Amino acid sequence: MKRILAIASVIAVFLVVSVAAFAAEYPGWAYGFESQTSGPPQPGPAPLSPDPSPKKLPGSEFTFTRAQISNGFGPADWFPGDHPKMPPVVQYGKQPNVRACSLCHYPNGKGRAENAGVNGLNTAYFIQQMNDFRNGMRQSAEPRKNNAKFMADFAKNMTDEEIKQAAEYFGAMKWTPWIKVIESATAPKTHVNNGLYLKAEGGGTEPLGMRIIEVPVDAETTEILRNPRSGFEAYAPVGSVKKGEALAKAKNCALCHGDGLKGMGPVPHLAGRSPSYMTRQMYDMQMGKRIGVWVDLMKPVVANMSGEDFVNVSAYIASLQP
Repeated sequence: MKRILAIASVIAVFLVVSVAAFAAEYPGWAYGFESQTSGPPQPGPAPLSPDPSPKKLPGSEFTFTRAQISNGFGPADWFPGDHPKMPPVVQYGKQPNVRACSLCHYPNGKGRAENAGVNGLNTAYFIQQMNDFRNGMRQSAEPRKNNAKFMADFAKNMTDEEIKQAAEYFGAMKWTPWIKVIESATAPKTHVNNGLYLKAEGGGTEPLGMRIIEVPVDAETTEILRNPRSGFEAYAPVGSVKKGEALAKAKNCALCHGDGLKGMGPVPHLAGRSPSYMTRQMYDMQMGKRIGVWVDLMKPVVANMSGEDFVNVSAYIASLQP
């Protein structure tokens, strides 16, 4: 019995050391945190703005107030001609427990750096991920990242038919260029607002280091007006795209994700997607927080990846044309 306890203690110490080693390469930039210890949990949705003035977005015939733009149960749709007719759960959600998918992911499914682009995903894959959220098999390695918890709650409160409708809706649209990768030794000075990096109002730059800083092309129309036509810029270290390409070839990513990483069957399309999102998913898998269907195939791929590897392969993926 003593020998068993001694072995268990050694294993426990090994696991703690292993996790600590991974934690040393914690990619906080991908989660909207600069370290594992700084900053409170990211808050939930902001309270509806009292600003009653009508807002305009160039190219749209509509006007909305700030409260309408951020209404979780019927957010603004600036460009209804850009997408098919939304199912009710995408357009309005389901009160009181399921916010509209279009609030965070936009009506066109492009999403933002702090959440996910769901446009163009295979229907079966989308449904499986919602079931994984529902069953506790898809979580975040960063416990302060609350939107992963929100997704689990939404999935539990959605019917199978509602999930199917959302999957078919977003899957019917094709992913198009949304992110421009800029290799640089510096990045704009930024501040983080609820997981989203925004350029500092005073301008200026700072050393980039070994991270990717993904910012809206137009901070105001993205953050305030939730413009679904305004994409992102991703500042990545010089040489990271080439290094990421070599790593992706070495790990034979195309075997499952298809030529050009444009997807194959239920395996998701990666090309041109958010580098912040890509790194979060790989790190979540490495840390054992994603354990759903298909993850077993990814475990050996991500097991020994370093923080630099995450940066390089994510920059490469984001640079690809969808």
